[in-house]
Amino acid sequence: MLRLSVLDQSTVVTGRSPDTSIRESIRLAQHCEALGYARYWCAEHHNSDSQAGTAPEILIAAIAATTHRIRVGSAGVMLPHYSSLKVAEQFRVLDAIAPGRIDLGLGRAPGSDGLTAHALNPQAASAADNFPAAVRDLLHWLAGETLVEGHPFRDIRAQPQGPTMPEVWILGSSDYGAQVAAYFGLPFCFAHFITDGRGADQALALYREGYRPNERNPAPHAAVCVWAMAAETQDEAARLFTSRELWRLGRDRGVFTALPSPEEAAAHPYSDAERERIARLRERAFYGTPERVGTQLRALAAEHQVDEIAILTTLHNPEARRRSYALLAEAFALTAPDVAPGAPA
Repeated sequence: MLRLSVLDQSTVVTGRSPDTSIRESIRLAQHCEALGYARYWCAEHHNSDSQAGTAPEILIAAIAATTHRIRVGSAGVMLPHYSSLKVAEQFRVLDAIAPGRIDLGLGRAPGSDGLTAHALNPQAASAADNFPAAVRDLLHWLAGETLVEGHPFRDIRAQPQGPTMPEVWILGSSDYGAQVAAYFGLPFCFAHFITDGRGADQALALYREGYRPNERNPAPHAAVCVWAMAAETQDEAARLFTSRELWRLGRDRGVFTALPSPEEAAAHPYSDAERERIARLRERAFYGTPERVGTQLRALAAEHQVDEIAILTTLHNPEARRRSYALLAEAFALTAPDVAPGAPA
């Protein structure tokens, strides 16, 4: 059975202050829990006019404290910005707040421009090169295990300890993340929404071929994260999708702005080149009636041999976004479990 999860970027939209996006994220998480989604992941971006989610660890705490069953986590924490010990401590605290339902998705990309990455950590460039070692140390601290022999921080512990620990994922849109996940025997999620699927086959093949089983994760577990949206009719879905069309034109030029409304998109003076770009985008996009999108997602899961898809939906109207997740939950017959996957009963 295909499991559906949620990725939320706390998208900034025109006409509303960015802080409202954080409160909408908390409301959407509660909504998706009631619908039966498996996980709710919060993204990390910095110095962006497009995304307000700068501190996923704080947003995760708020969501975990106001939900009961859904797994809550990051997609992801950009580890080169931070000390592995501090991240371990943050997520051990989160696991104490919601035992057995915290996910820690890790990424290597900056989630920002180079200057902002430097402001977050002046050693960000070298830290990115040391990503595998940082992951190794983080895994030991999360599990309450002693670090490798000769490590200068071998005697340090990450508190609070407890009977459960966060489920660690590696996130990526290239072969690099897939290979790191395989080496450490961790679940891997490919960011299909970033590349429009380019490179997914190779990355997932490398992940499965190089996977090193371990006691906690005896077999590889792969997922993909896609942008998808459903509405009652194809025409309404197409109207809502125009916001993303206009936003993507900017993103592809390296310009990240607040998400426009469909009305703003309708008033935009598109060039012929932009119309051609949008036509190509529509061919690959996952939007439409719930039946159409459901068929597309099932085909994608079969193509990549995954049993979990995380869905990112960015819409100007928060009610339309909540409705999209509800329609897809109906299309996949989701039901909310009595307890979270992996949580103690």
